[in-house]
Amino acid sequence: MPASRLRLGIDLGGTKIASMVLGDHGQTLHQQRLPTPRHDYDGVIAAIVRLRDEAIRALGAQEGQMTIGIGMPGSLAPRSGLVQNANSTWLNGRDFGAGVERALGQPVRLANDANCLALSEASDGAARGARSVFGVILGTGCGGGLVVDGRILGGKNRIGGEWGHNPLPWARDDEHPGPHCWCGRQGCLETWVSGPGMARDHAESGQERISAEEIARRAARGDAAARATLERHAHRLARGLAHVVNIFDPQVIVLGGGLSQLEHLYDVLPALMAEWIFADDPQVDIRPPMHGDASGVRGAARLWDHDGDEWIF
Repeated sequence: MPASRLRLGIDLGGTKIASMVLGDHGQTLHQQRLPTPRHDYDGVIAAIVRLRDEAIRALGAQEGQMTIGIGMPGSLAPRSGLVQNANSTWLNGRDFGAGVERALGQPVRLANDANCLALSEASDGAARGARSVFGVILGTGCGGGLVVDGRILGGKNRIGGEWGHNPLPWARDDEHPGPHCWCGRQGCLETWVSGPGMARDHAESGQERISAEEIARRAARGDAAARATLERHAHRLARGLAHVVNIFDPQVIVLGGGLSQLEHLYDVLPALMAEWIFADDPQVDIRPPMHGDASGVRGAARLWDHDGDEWIF
């Protein structure tokens, strides 16, 4: 028999769509992954329906017995309801929320994937007990989400936490004007601190074009050029995070995404950030995600933890 309360979370990523059903006490009851149908809007919706249907079959549940939350790139613009700012650009300008609800035949809550990461880690993860949390996604892009007292701080325009498309703060002369970003601007933080941003910086320093993961492996083996790339990356990330601290000053910062596995970041970032934080003896608490790459999908499931409109403000 299925648990009395079933919460289905779906994490819509650029390469995969993950699903997870949480039970009454946050336990995982079912999980599955499918490849993302890239540049195929209808295919994405069909994949979400398939994940819901297979979760129902696996748990012996009935349609409507489980709530559904979706973590997505970008967000829904408050006035139009259309997708904005998604790096999965084929979603932008589409009435995704309404389309998913029609296909599933039930209400759905949608939030930015970084907000879902922050919500998950604030609820029962690395930041449990903290009143204010900044959740960071460092992967193919650079996202951020804000949670205060267990609720997502989406903001008036539903862009709360979108630090990745602010410019790199306190940029040096050799960092101007910065790389072109997919959003149409130049010098966005995402172009510097994401995985592809690190790979580009490494190549432009006169090295071969390799992935961020390979840069980290070579640095661990003592490669001087790879170590220099990691140092530049950490310094830029520190400036970006210090900028957030000067505005939001969260109790805990949780790093997510593939680059959150770079262990040196937790050692070096607090000291690097201190130079740029507008406080005497600044205290910074940066933690890895307790739930790893499952944080986003767990946070999506938790979008229904609050009733009515209390889940976001």
